[in-house]
Amino acid sequence: MALTATLYRFNIDLSDVDRSVYEQLEVRAAQHPSETSRYLLTRVLAYCLCYEEGIAFSRGLSAADEPALWVKDLQGNTQAWIEVGSPSPERLHKARKAVRRVCVFTHHDVELLKKAVRGKNVHHADEIEVYAVDPAFLDTLGALTERSNDWTLARNDGEIYLTTTKGGQTLATRLSLHSLGD
Repeated sequence: MALTATLYRFNIDLSDVDRSVYEQLEVRAAQHPSETSRYLLTRVLAYCLCYEEGIAFSRGLSAADEPALWVKDLQGNTQAWIEVGSPSPERLHKARKAVRRVCVFTHHDVELLKKAVRGKNVHHADEIEVYAVDPAFLDTLGALTERSNDWTLARNDGEIYLTTTKGGQTLATRLSLHSLGD
């Protein structure tokens, strides 16, 4: 019998001071049986921290030619390609040639991603935004995550503050921006 995805609901009060984005979000994210908690939470954080009109989760792990998230305009043209984890240099090259803005939110060692890209032909690699999310932050958040969640998420000067209603606990971490061109 095949395992099915688990649906998570997030009601998020977003205050992204760095981008002047203030929204009330209702996010539903399905966790594939092979998907880790870190990956799921990184996807949800990426959704919030890149939020703009037209953002959506793709079909996920079942669609190898799609990113974790994307932003499309009203005509269906992809405006932003947002990966989670450690995408291959070939995948980043293909994405960057097709789309002007490519972002990666990784919960892995960012130096390993840089090393994998170094010496490879990745179109405008120095323009790909790479955000490193602390795995310890994700592990703590994972322990507080339930099927239905209420979060207050704030970003200011690269600092992330997330308050969850489970225990009213506030977690903090720094979202560091890296370049693959280093």
